[in-house]
Amino acid sequence: MYISQQIAANAVNQVLAGRNLNLALSGALTHFPNATPQQRGGAQDLSYGTLRFYGEIDAYLYQLLEKPLTDGRIHTILLVAIYQLLHDKADAFTVVNQAVHAVSQLKRPAPKAWAKGLVNAILRNFLRQKATLAKKLNGNLQAHFSYPDWWIKKLQKQYPNNWEAMLTIGNQHPPMTLRVNARQEQAENYLKLLQRQDIEAVYFSAEAITLTKPLPVEKVTGFNNGVVSVQDYGAQLAAHLLDLQTGQYVLDACCAPGGKTSHILELANVHLTALDNDETRLQRVQSNLTRLKLSAKLLVGDAAKNDWFDGQLFDRILADVPCTASGIVRRHVDIKWLRREADIASFAAQQAKILPSLWQTLAKGGKLLYVTCSVFYEENQGQVNQFLQNNADATQLPFALPLGYSTQHLTHLDGQLLPSPAHDGFFYALLQKN
Repeated sequence: MYISQQIAANAVNQVLAGRNLNLALSGALTHFPNATPQQRGGAQDLSYGTLRFYGEIDAYLYQLLEKPLTDGRIHTILLVAIYQLLHDKADAFTVVNQAVHAVSQLKRPAPKAWAKGLVNAILRNFLRQKATLAKKLNGNLQAHFSYPDWWIKKLQKQYPNNWEAMLTIGNQHPPMTLRVNARQEQAENYLKLLQRQDIEAVYFSAEAITLTKPLPVEKVTGFNNGVVSVQDYGAQLAAHLLDLQTGQYVLDACCAPGGKTSHILELANVHLTALDNDETRLQRVQSNLTRLKLSAKLLVGDAAKNDWFDGQLFDRILADVPCTASGIVRRHVDIKWLRREADIASFAAQQAKILPSLWQTLAKGGKLLYVTCSVFYEENQGQVNQFLQNNADATQLPFALPLGYSTQHLTHLDGQLLPSPAHDGFFYALLQKN
């Protein structure tokens, strides 16, 4: 298991240096080409868990160190081990021994001889002093919630009645929700199929079913032949809110990886253009469409510019704009530690270029759905309010849940979906061109 610790520590070290976790894990695994599938899976669990509770773990470790460690590799091995001792079911004696062994295996440059003794002493001190150390963290919100202080303060200000629940949910494991392809199957029938296979699931709406226990996607019945896709329940709202009608010209801007793109086509026979500025990511959109036996016009282009636009106005536009992704942190645990408060203004500036640019391609009477997976006001209603001030021909329509959706599973404040046990955090604003 020490190999899993080493891989996870390597990945966490890269994330704390500013790298995306998916890339960090891939890079870490290249150093262990002989790692077994079990060790690879263990490394992923440990890296996700360590980053999910990094604020808490680091606060404990800070108390145990007389001075900061200059070798980040040793530091992150300790972080991973403390995560295991706090949140994992592994035997404490085994965790300590594995951490000491993991340090001894470090190379280029090899750690000093005292490193093994230091790791052993720190972890054993943690086990002996855990209760005392925990008391000293009372009132430390970053340690308690495992979010940066600036993030906590912003949510306290913007969501005075919801911030604690939002932070707590963000540290939970996300649900695995499936979207049943309405062109191929009905959700009720698919649920019965799962029941016959002794797979527990919960029916949410006409297309949404959540598995009680997540499965590897390749083991999900019907996934490979396009019967179902994996998509968060909150994200499934987007295609419904567009108010699609047969024959319309529809644009899905910033479309990759294509979950909402394919959902649009499952719901209505429309002329769909899918736009993204990354050709590689568009290939993933095409792969999803092929699996689902759907087709669309795929274009490489920048939504903030109109050099891709051929003059055919759109009846509906889905503007799923780049954002901080602050509403989906339980799926992307590295975001909490990679984002800086200044990033909010940077994303808002980017959104402020995309929205008016896309507006020019919308037909009169048409509707544009502005979407983010953020919970920060500046990227959401604040962005929409600014746009409305600058565009007299725009009206924001009331937020109404589509047929089949209810407050039983959706937690929202107007267009802001708050992270909940059933879904991630999203923002929706439906704008109509007068």
